[in-house]
Amino acid sequence: MKKLLFVVLLGLISHFNYGQQVTGDWYGNLEVQPGVVLPLVFHITEADGTYSGTLDSPDQKAFGIPVTTVTYTDANLNIAIPNMGITYEATLESDALVKGTFKQGGQVIPLQLTREAIAAEAPNRPQEPTAPFPYKVEEVTFENKAANATFSGTITLPKVIFKGKKKLPAVILISGSGPQDRNEELLGHKPFLVIADYLTRNGIAVLRYDDRGTAESTGEFTGATSADFATDAQAAFDFLKNHPDIDASKIGFAGHSEGGLIAPMVASENKEVAFIALLAGVGQPGDELLMDQGYLIGKAQGFDDEMLRKNRIAQEVMFNTVKKHYGDTEKIKTELTTYLDNALDQNPEMIPEGSTKEDLMKREINTLVSDWFQYLIITDPRPTLEKVTCPVLAINGSLDLQVPSKKNLENIENSVKKGGNTDVTTVEFPNLNHLFQTTTTGSPSEYAVLEETFSPEALKVLSDWIIEKTK
Repeated sequence: MKKLLFVVLLGLISHFNYGQQVTGDWYGNLEVQPGVVLPLVFHITEADGTYSGTLDSPDQKAFGIPVTTVTYTDANLNIAIPNMGITYEATLESDALVKGTFKQGGQVIPLQLTREAIAAEAPNRPQEPTAPFPYKVEEVTFENKAANATFSGTITLPKVIFKGKKKLPAVILISGSGPQDRNEELLGHKPFLVIADYLTRNGIAVLRYDDRGTAESTGEFTGATSADFATDAQAAFDFLKNHPDIDASKIGFAGHSEGGLIAPMVASENKEVAFIALLAGVGQPGDELLMDQGYLIGKAQGFDDEMLRKNRIAQEVMFNTVKKHYGDTEKIKTELTTYLDNALDQNPEMIPEGSTKEDLMKREINTLVSDWFQYLIITDPRPTLEKVTCPVLAINGSLDLQVPSKKNLENIENSVKKGGNTDVTTVEFPNLNHLFQTTTTGSPSEYAVLEETFSPEALKVLSDWIIEKTK
C-alpha cells in the first residue's frame, strides 16, 4: 500500500564532533537503476543544538518534505523514515562531503552528498496534459470541520455544460497512501492529472484535492488513519453535490490503492454515492496484504527463498502482536522489542549491511506502532465491501506487486456479491504495475523510469464504465 518512492526525508546532522558545518544545502543523485538518477536536495537547519531539515525532489516536483528521525554519533549519520521503510546511513567526511548508503525494501544504493548544485532534467512524461484545456478548470476549497481541515482542490468541468446540456456526472479521486497532492504526484508522474484530463474530455466532471496537511490543504496528516481519510472524502462529496453544474445523483469515487480501501468505507455508509471505482484497491486483510507485498517485492529484488520465508514469519509474528494489542502502543513496543531482540540474534543475516540490530529494531517498531500502520494491519475490507450497494468497478494490473491483482480482485467481487450486490465488474490488465504503467516486471524501481503515467486502455475502461453507470 505504501508507495515506494526513491527519496529520503532527511532531517539532518550534528557537527559537534569535528566542528564540521552541516547546515545549509546538500545535493546528491540517487541512482535508482543503472543510468537512471533521482536528484535530491537537502536543506539543513540547526536550533539550540537540534538539527532538522527538509528534502526537495525536483524531478518529483516535491519540495519542503519534512524530516522524520535522525541520529548522529562520532561522525556516523543515521536517518530512518519508518513509514516508507527507508534508511540513509552515512559518514560526514568534511564540510563539503557526506558519503553513505540509501536503503529501501532490500535495495542498497550508494548516495553521496556535496555542496555543488546539480542541474536536474525534467523526466519525459508524454501523457501529462498542458493548457489550454478544452474544459473549464475551477480552483475550490471545502472543509471537514470535524477534522479542523480545509481542503484545496481542482474541479474540471466539460464545456458541454455551458451549451445548455443537463447537469454533469462527477467523480471524486481519492489518493493512495502517504501525503499526496491533488495530482497524486510521485517520481515525476501525475496520475490524477492524467485521469482527470481523460475523464473530463469524455464528459465527466472530476474533483481532485490535496490530502489533509499536504500542499495547499490544512489539517494534520500525521496520526490519521484510513477511517479519518474517509471522512475527508465524505466532505468532498458533501461539497460537490451542492455544485450548480453537478448532478447530485450521479457522483461517485475513484480511489487508487489505499483510496480503493477508503471509497467503500464512504459508499457503505452513504447511499447517495452513485458508484465506486477501485484502482488497485484492496480486498484482503491488511496484514495479509503486507505479507504478500513483502514477498513479491523481495522476490523481484532478488531475495532468496529462505530469506523470504524468514521475513514472512517475522512479519506474521509482529502483525499478530499489533492485532492482539491494537491501540496499546506501549504493550506492542514491549512485546516487539523482546521478539526482535531474540529473532535478530538468531538470524543476524536479516540485519542490512551497514546497520545495527538496535537501528533495525527501532525502525521496525516505530513503523508498526504508528496509528496509520496499526489501523491497516487490523483492517479487513471484506465486511465493508459487503455493505456497498452501488455499482462497483475494480481494476488492477497483473504485475502489481503492492496489491496482488488476482487475490484482491476476487476478494472484492466475492465480498460485494456476498452482500447481495451483483453490479460489480472486475478487470485485470496484463503487464500493468501498481501505477497502471505498462511494464515487464512490476518492480517499484521501474516507476520513475517508465515514461507512461497511466495505461490508455485502463483509462478507457474506467471512462466507459462511469459513462455507462451514469447515463
